[in-house]
Amino acid sequence: MANIGKSITLKGDLSGNEDLVIEGHIEGRVDLPNNQLTIGANGSCAAEVHAKTVVVVGKVTGNVIASERIEIQATGLVNGDVSAPRLIVQEGAVVNGGIEMGAKAKASQAAATQNAAPAPPFAGEKKALP
Repeated sequence: MANIGKSITLKGDLSGNEDLVIEGHIEGRVDLPNNQLTIGANGSCAAEVHAKTVVVVGKVTGNVIASERIEIQATGLVNGDVSAPRLIVQEGAVVNGGIEMGAKAKASQAAATQNAAPAPPFAGEKKALP
């Protein structure tokens, strides 16, 4: 498990393939698609966050997307949208944004990772059925 200490500030994109605990400050984008990301009590993120599992004890400003679950503990604060199949919000936690869960959340995650343009509407002729 990697750890970003409370005296560390990172600006830019952060990606990896191991669990990460952030006690410092991150600005940019955090991408850990197969791992757990924990924003510790002293941690703060001004970032778009993508991970398998996200645990928020500190503060996140930006959208949080998880492929498995998001847990916002009692001291956690999220200013942004959250999207995951499962969401745990403890009493005292704050979420200022939209919440998307279930199959709809999985579909939006798949669409976000593909970055595909939507198909144009069908413009064919109308034919009468026999």
